[in-house]
Amino acid sequence: MTEADSNDITEHPRDDDARPYVCTVCDKRFTMKQNLTRHHKERHTAENVYSCTQCEKRFLSQGGLSKHRNMHTSKYKCTECGKCCQSSRDLARHRQSHSGEKPFECTVCSKRFTQAGSLVVHSRIHSGEKPYKCHVCDKAFIQSTFLNTHMSVHTGVKPYKCHVCDKVFSQSNTLTRHMRVHTGKKRYKCHVCDKVFSQSGNLNNHMRVHTGDKPYKCSLCNKCFSLSSNLKRHKRCVHSKIKPYHCPYCGKLFNTNGHLTRHVRIHTGAKPYSCRHCSERFTHRSQLETHLLKSHNEGTWSTCHICQKRFSQSCELKTHLRRHGVKPYVCSVCPKRFYTATELKTHQLTHSDYKQFCCGLCGKYFKRIPSVKSHFKRCSDKQGITVSSPRRQE
Repeated sequence: MTEADSNDITEHPRDDDARPYVCTVCDKRFTMKQNLTRHHKERHTAENVYSCTQCEKRFLSQGGLSKHRNMHTSKYKCTECGKCCQSSRDLARHRQSHSGEKPFECTVCSKRFTQAGSLVVHSRIHSGEKPYKCHVCDKAFIQSTFLNTHMSVHTGVKPYKCHVCDKVFSQSNTLTRHMRVHTGKKRYKCHVCDKVFSQSGNLNNHMRVHTGDKPYKCSLCNKCFSLSSNLKRHKRCVHSKIKPYHCPYCGKLFNTNGHLTRHVRIHTGAKPYSCRHCSERFTHRSQLETHLLKSHNEGTWSTCHICQKRFSQSCELKTHLRRHGVKPYVCSVCPKRFYTATELKTHQLTHSDYKQFCCGLCGKYFKRIPSVKSHFKRCSDKQGITVSSPRRQE
C-alpha cells in the first residue's frame, strides 16, 4: 500500500465500540485492521485482480472469487425458487423467505423480519439515524450499501457493463436486475391480475394498486402516495421546484435522474431496449412493451370496459375514457373526480393550507394562480407601476 493509500485509513483506539478501525472514505468500521485494508482495496482503490470468466465481476482474493463461482455452478441452489447462493449460510438465510418465519419484530410499527440485521436497519427509519455519511457532500444513509452506491456519483466508476445494450452500472445487483429487461425473466405473479414482476418488492408495491393503500402522506398538501419514492419526488417537483439534474449537452434542468437519462438519449441516439424476438431496438421501455404486445402478442392489453377497445398503454386508456365521460383521477381526500391530473392537483390545494404562489409586490401568498394574478393586478394598479408576473414560492 502506498503512502497516499495509508492516509485514507485511520486507526482508532480499541475502546471505540467493538469496531475500532474506520475507513475515512465511507466511515465503515471494522474489528480487524486487515479487514479494513481489504475493504479499502476493494471499494476505493480498484485493486481487484481476480476476475470471474462468466460475468467479469472482479475480486480482491482468490477465496472471494471461489465463493462467487458457487453462484454459477449452482452448488448452493434453492429448490423452491432456483436462486443460487454463495454459501450454505446464505442459502439457509434465503430459505427463511420461503418458510415465512420472521422472529424479529419492530417495537414501533410491528413489522417483522427474518434477520436481526434487517430489523436494526429498519429501526433507523423511525429513529432517523443515518450513520453512514459521504465525505464529499455530507449526505447520510441508513445502510453502508446505500453509501457505496452513492459514491459512484462522485467517482463516476461504473464497472458493470451490459453485454446486450452496453449500459453500465455501479453495482452488480443493478446489472442483474437490468438483464431481466432483455431476458424477460419474471418470477413473481400477482394473484389478482396475473401481472408478473422480476422482483418481489415490485410485486408488493403493485399490490397497493388493488388494495388502494397509500401510506405515505405529504405534510404540505395532504396528498397520499403508495411509494415513499413517489412522495419524495412529489415534494421536490411540486413544492420545492428544485431541479438538481442538468443535461451535459444542452444544460436543460430536470427534477429526477430518470428524466435526465431519457432526455440525454435525444443527444446520443441511444436505444438501450432491444426486442428478444427480433433485432429492433427502442429508446424507451414503454416503446419496447408496446412493440412486444403488438408485434409478438406478449403482454397484456388495457381494455375499455365500456366499448371494449384495446390499448397497449394504460395512459392511452385513461385518455380514451374521457370520451365516455369517465373521470379517472380521484381526490385522495374527498370523492370528487376529475378528467385530468392538472385539475386534480389544483383541486387538492383546497384541502391544504399550503400557499405556493406569491405576489411580487406585497409578498402575500395564495393557493391558486388565478387568485394571485387578480391580486397582483390590483396591487400594480394601486401603486401605478408595471412589474413582472407573480412568482411561485421556492
